[in-house]
Amino acid sequence: MASATLKLFLVHGNPKRLRTAELSNWTGKAVAVPRSEIDSILKRDESINPGVYFLTGTDPNTNRPSIYIGEAESVRDRIKGHLGKEFWNHLIFFISKDENMTKAHIRYLEGRLIDTAKSTERAVVINSQGSGSKLPESDREDMEVFLDKMLQVLPVLGVEVFVPTVQKETSIDTKKQLICRIKNLKAYGSLSPNGFVVFSGSQAVLKERESAKKYPTVLAYRTELIQNKYLALKDDHFVFTKDVEFSSPSAAAAVIHGGSANGLLAWKTQAGKSLKDLELG
Repeated sequence: MASATLKLFLVHGNPKRLRTAELSNWTGKAVAVPRSEIDSILKRDESINPGVYFLTGTDPNTNRPSIYIGEAESVRDRIKGHLGKEFWNHLIFFISKDENMTKAHIRYLEGRLIDTAKSTERAVVINSQGSGSKLPESDREDMEVFLDKMLQVLPVLGVEVFVPTVQKETSIDTKKQLICRIKNLKAYGSLSPNGFVVFSGSQAVLKERESAKKYPTVLAYRTELIQNKYLALKDDHFVFTKDVEFSSPSAAAAVIHGGSANGLLAWKTQAGKSLKDLELG
């Protein structure tokens, strides 16, 4: 993505309360608010406009992040219809300041956003499918530009559902690739903006260590990965079926080792230099 200047306005001076976000030289505008202040957002002029909106929270069945992505010719009217849903605790919506956003435009954006959110698998997407919309080629290109700008702003407002687990530049940079070895198994990964990514095809031990019982979070996360089929059984070990992001190198190494591990020492370059030594320079 190209560099950009973002204007973030804290309406009440509190970064957790009502705020707006605008990029320089862009017709779009984002408005974000916690559910506890939903009345205030419905009184703002922006909410009358057509737009795309996001309801974010936690899925009660899986305890995973969840998101509902919708479109409306009047954001205010549509949000009122979602007040009966319990999962969400935050609202973000985007409008166009030049008022040139049509129903077809917002339906197109909704469909693209739902597809993107499902592809990253970072959250439970409440929508079964997007309405989508076919646009003339010129309009479609305009909306793709608008979409790129939205995807720049959303992480700043706390929504990382649309961020790929591995950025393109990370996945092809083998110089930054690290290796975690245990017994005859190997796992490959790299530092990421949110922690650490273990790449698809990496291996992990089949059985947890006895000491793992002292670290229930390790066991719980391994179980979750197995249930979601991100860790698949192969012969006498597990294999990662997709790129998986962890909160830290140690969290990644612990799942691979089947017990607690110091990620700064466990992850090394091909030449054998540890992550700790790399960070120390």
